[in-house]
Amino acid sequence: MPITIVNSIASWFLKKRFHQIELFLKYPNEVQQELLLNLIYTARDTKIGKQHEFRTIRNYRTFAERVPISTYEDYQDVIERARVGEQNIFWPSHIKWFAKSSGTTNAKSKFIPVSNESLEDCHYAAGKDMLCMYLNNNENSQLFTGKGLRLGGSKELYKENGTIYGDLSAILIDNMPFWAEFSSTPSNKVSLMSDWETKMQAIVDETIMENVTSFAGVPSWMLVLLNNVLETTGKGNLHEVWPNLEVYFHGGVSFTPYADQYKKILPDSSFKYYETYNASEGFFAIQDQNDSKDLLLMLDYGIFYEFIPMDTYGTVDQRIIPLAEVELKKNYAIVITTNAGLWRYKIGDTVRFTSLSPYKIKVSGRTKHHINVFGEELIIENAEDALKKVCKRTKAEIVDYTAAPIFMVGKEKGAHEWIIEFKKAPNDINYFNELFDNALKALNSDYEAKRYNNLTLNKPKIHIGRQNLFYDWLKLHNKLGGQHKIPRLSNSREYIDELLTLNTNCCSDK
Repeated sequence: MPITIVNSIASWFLKKRFHQIELFLKYPNEVQQELLLNLIYTARDTKIGKQHEFRTIRNYRTFAERVPISTYEDYQDVIERARVGEQNIFWPSHIKWFAKSSGTTNAKSKFIPVSNESLEDCHYAAGKDMLCMYLNNNENSQLFTGKGLRLGGSKELYKENGTIYGDLSAILIDNMPFWAEFSSTPSNKVSLMSDWETKMQAIVDETIMENVTSFAGVPSWMLVLLNNVLETTGKGNLHEVWPNLEVYFHGGVSFTPYADQYKKILPDSSFKYYETYNASEGFFAIQDQNDSKDLLLMLDYGIFYEFIPMDTYGTVDQRIIPLAEVELKKNYAIVITTNAGLWRYKIGDTVRFTSLSPYKIKVSGRTKHHINVFGEELIIENAEDALKKVCKRTKAEIVDYTAAPIFMVGKEKGAHEWIIEFKKAPNDINYFNELFDNALKALNSDYEAKRYNNLTLNKPKIHIGRQNLFYDWLKLHNKLGGQHKIPRLSNSREYIDELLTLNTNCCSDK
């Protein structure tokens, strides 16, 4: 198809879609309320709908009174029934697909229902919106003169009892509309290869001769792939491999620890980065402006949002509030109700609102991924901001890290223990640690208070991880590729103790 026709179609769709986006920008809370009532009406005759008397729910207040907050554990039994073919339990349309996700920490697999509505009206709609926003901000883009290099999960799809499960990325690729497949590389056959290490080289071999104009994938795994591209081609940077590169659409993990490494292999200052926020449960937010760190919360994807202020999370005083009641700069756990039948479901992520008109967010961490053993409330956002500042000062580069508490024993005070794998280690790890400690104090007043005169916490303890430590840990747990990620912060020592043991073993043969 000639590029002029493709650009004309994209331009037409962009204008049409922006009219719809303007609607929820102007009337966000009204759009959300109408969406909730539509979800309730649609599911009124499901088993859950009958259980909570959806037919007589007319407003948010009644909905919140009747339907309890839920977790995956609350849903597990009905999801297992759906996976063996029972229908109309939590959503009326046929549920054929289940996105398998072990999450970041749990070894036990989760199977998140994916309806046709969530595929079309959420995940694929978000993919189109992502392109629309980029093109709207970059009118001279030549994105469609080439292909997008996509990097999904490493698992193939599995059929069982008439249903199909696998990585969300595999489900999306398998159901991909023709326009997306036509403009993507590698082929579906390579994208769905199950062995991650074999697949990586296959992607390199298949894509280095293509005219790649964009990337899409998780920063940690994309970086591994792109470094393999440079190693295979012998080129100095990626613009020498693909001279028409424009943009990298990334999500899944924070980009902060990887930003400097990407700038080295993509040195052209005009190259763009666009962040997205999605999960197996849905697609939630998209960067809508060049060079922005804020994500526009998408309010018409069939997802109704509620929020739990983290200062009350898990306590007897826990509050659940709708979008209309959120405040700036507060940390919230997200609760979603979706067009795949998840009702008031806690996804485990935390966000902060950076704007209320329109509603924009930053992902701040995970409800389970923080350290608060000593009242320090250290969250991932604090850790990554501090590491970025210290790496800049010391010219260090980080591959991955994790941290956990050192518990008090007798009169011994507590501390945080870190294991960091560096791509480029600092010259003096003790100086690095001193700067890091001070950066955390500056970013987190609770941490600063506990560190004052070593009142409760001693200075952090940092171990340097051997090369490929975290890769080996993920491989050991069959978590290479896709959305799999390192547990950054934990209140337990389960992960760090295992990594410390692995750190003394021989290096990976990767």
